[in-house]
Formats: sequence, structure tokens, C-alpha cells
Amino acid sequence: MNALDRAFREAGGRVVSALAAGFRDLDLAEESFAEACVRAASAWAAAPPADPAAWLYAVARRIALDRLRRGATAAAHRPDTRPPEPTPEDHAMRLDEPIPDERLRLIFVCCHPAIAPDTRAALTLRTVCGLTTTEVARAFLLPEPTLAQRLVRAKRKIAEAGVPFEVPGPERWADRLDAVLSTIEIAYAQAHADAALAGPHAEFAREMLALSALLARLIPGEPEVAALAASLHLAEARRGARLDADGAMVPLTGQDVRDWDPRLCEAGEHLLARSAALSREARRPPGPRALQAAIHAAHASRRRSGVIPWDEVLGLYDALLALRDDAVIRTNRAVALAEVAGPAAALTELDAVRAVDWLPLHAARADMLARLGRHGEAVAEYDAALSLAPNAAEERFLKRRRAASVAA
Repeated sequence: MNALDRAFREAGGRVVSALAAGFRDLDLAEESFAEACVRAASAWAAAPPADPAAWLYAVARRIALDRLRRGATAAAHRPDTRPPEPTPEDHAMRLDEPIPDERLRLIFVCCHPAIAPDTRAALTLRTVCGLTTTEVARAFLLPEPTLAQRLVRAKRKIAEAGVPFEVPGPERWADRLDAVLSTIEIAYAQAHADAALAGPHAEFAREMLALSALLARLIPGEPEVAALAASLHLAEARRGARLDADGAMVPLTGQDVRDWDPRLCEAGEHLLARSAALSREARRPPGPRALQAAIHAAHASRRRSGVIPWDEVLGLYDALLALRDDAVIRTNRAVALAEVAGPAAALTELDAVRAVDWLPLHAARADMLARLGRHGEAVAEYDAALSLAPNAAEERFLKRRRAASVAA
């Protein structure tokens, strides 16, 4: 990976967020950063600068100012000359780098109530996290043109409604919180899906884990915030066990618990206990993120018991399905159902969501078919999964499973 690719992947979201917060214009921020990257491709041909990310930020900022001057609108869009007094979240998010980290602010902007609820998290993932439109569409299981139209409308709405580029006071967080949490959840999933952390969004694992912990401190009384932080800690605890010696992905049920991070496991379990206590105090039933965290914790209990409590996991998925009925939950529930009622029952459930062209769904169907001895059909499902551009670790795992079905 060259210096420009690395800077684009690791600092792109931070640079765009800083530009958008300063100029209060999402399109200007994205276009200026893109032009800075084009200039870097030729300017860095001989040797990259000492700090590539800072170079991109400085050049993009000059490009944005030049565009505003040429458009005779600089006065109306001048960046803040006197930033407001730093808040606790500003201190918590600050990095020792010459680029202000404005992502928390921009996440709240993109999740403003003026934006359609079904677009808030998608806009944040595209703008703040730097996911491509294709990646965001896949995350939401939407056609790419549909998602692209929603993003254009959302950015237009921010401009027309004069949405303030600021982190609102806590009293106004409630109507944005679900979209903020969804953004963190999906951004982390982009990194977690790649067991080798070799993909373009590998840094999201560390950053979203830290951001979830930050929000749990900033909003200590909200059970769903603590629950999301619990899920991310428990998932990240398994990082060291997710690859085998050949670089293939190791599924959760096959991981060696001795390779899990006990510190992160304990932190996740503590956060889940806090979420449950908050729900009891408020006399509220567990929310969807609390149920997801409980599923992670049930798997984590294998560290002590040596077995996965599949009946408990299935019951948690049943409760989750009542709150959030989608292809992701149904697929994961079917995997648990296979351990309780067998692969035939699971395959029946998976057939109900078969219309979704989603890699984990194809992989799950392939596994059930192989377990039922229907190896020809399993190979076809593995081929469908492999056609959807899996990452390297996933590809090795799928090809290994496919070869076993071919040989059977």
C-alpha cells in the first residue's frame, strides 16, 4: 500500500470531517479532499511528505478557500475564526495531530432530525467514515441507485435547513442517538468482517471501539449506549483467534478461547451488566443492542464453561427478531437454530430470506446444504458467496469449505 492509499484510508474521514465542520458544506469538503488526493498522486511521485495526512488537510483547505473566493461566497462560508470552548467530548476525541478531529461533531450533524431516519446512518457512513456508496448500499442491503439518491437528498436537506455544525447539548441527543449508534455499529462491522484487518476500513475497529466507550461515558444513563459498547468490546476480544495459520477466517464456533483477550471480554461483560441495570432502573425491557450484546456474552461464556449455550442464544435471537426483523438477524438466528433443531430446520428458515443477495446468507445456506449431504447445491452456494468479492481471509475459508463439498 503506498503513502497516498494509506493516508486516504486512515485519515480521509478525519480530513473530510474537519473541512465540513469548518466550511459547513459537505459537498465542498468532499470535493476539496478529492482534488487534494489527485494533486498528491503527482506531487508525491518522488517522495511523500513527512506527514501525508497533514499535507492532504492543508491542501484541501486551500482548495476549499480558493473555490469560495472564486464563487464570491467566502464571507458567507468563512471557517470559524474563534472555535467554541472545547467540550468534554472535544477533549476526549482530540489527537496529537495537526488535523482537528471533528468526526463526533459531523456524526451528530448527519444524524440531525431534519434528515430522513432511514438515511441518517447511511449519510454518516458515507461522509464521516468514507465508505463508498457501494459499501454503504451493501451494508443496508439496498440497491446502489436507491442509496445514492437518498444521500443526495440528505446533503441537500442539510444545506437548505441550515443544520448547525455542532454537537448538540445532551437534551437534544435522544432524537439522534439511534442513528449515531447504528453508524458506529455498521462502521465497526466493516472492519470486523475482515478477520485479517487488511481491508480499506481496518482502522474502524480501533476507532469505533474507542468511540463506543466514549459515548458510554458521555451518556452514562442510556442502556443501549452501554450495550453497543459491550458488543464491540466482546467482538474485538476475539480478534486474535479469527485467523488460522494459513490466513483463513476461523468462525466463532471454531475459535480457541485461549486466544481471546480477557481484558476486553471482562470490559464487555461489565458494560452489559451496566446496561441491564440501567434497563431495570428505568423499568424498560432490553433493547435490540442489549439483546445483541447478550448474544455476544453467551458466546463469551464458553471461556468458562467450554460450551456454547445454544438454547439461550436462540432464545435471544427470537427476542431480537421481535424488535428488529431483517435478513441479518434471520440469517444469524438460523445458524443458532441449526445447533438446536438441526440443519434442515435452519435451511427452511434461510429459504425465507433467500431473495437477498448477501454473502453471509449464501455461506450459511452452503453450510446447511453440506451438512445435509446436498453437496452439489452447497458448491453452487459457495460459488455465489465467492462471487460477492469476499476479503482474503473469508475467501480462503469459503474455498476450503467448497473443496470439502466437491470432494464429498
